[in-house]
Amino acid sequence: MTAAPIPPLHAKVTVGLPAARAFDFFTTSFNTWWPAQYQIGEADLAEVVVEPREGGRWYERGVDGSECDWGRVLAWEPPHRLVLTWQINGNWQYDADPAHASEIEIRFTEDGPEQTTVELEHRHLDRLVAGQELRDGLVGGGDWRAVLELFAKAATDQE
Repeated sequence: MTAAPIPPLHAKVTVGLPAARAFDFFTTSFNTWWPAQYQIGEADLAEVVVEPREGGRWYERGVDGSECDWGRVLAWEPPHRLVLTWQINGNWQYDADPAHASEIEIRFTEDGPEQTTVELEHRHLDRLVAGQELRDGLVGGGDWRAVLELFAKAATDQE
């Protein structure tokens, strides 16, 4: 008997930037908008890094220089699409097994010269160990909507 699929999570915001600038700000300026308390390493969070290529790492670096992986870059298609694996299980620990990875897809759709809709889908949560617990934690706490709203505010403030 197989477990029922866990529904994906969705979030959407609009930012006052062209798609290319929104994509760049999203991928290179995590430190200006990512909540510092959303980290899994032993050390306090210094920065979040997304390596700008397919196969690149997505990881956090602690203030002590330690690194803790979060996943990999599956698709790097600036300025329209980014797909990352999420290899953090429902116990909030990194899981190196790619078979246990969920996926986060972020799409950047330009609505005008200075406006972009950013849509996020976090899917395949059933692949994660304790995936339902992770989903419940995201929905009950700081979900992807709240994170994208922080991104949108930081993108607006950087103007």
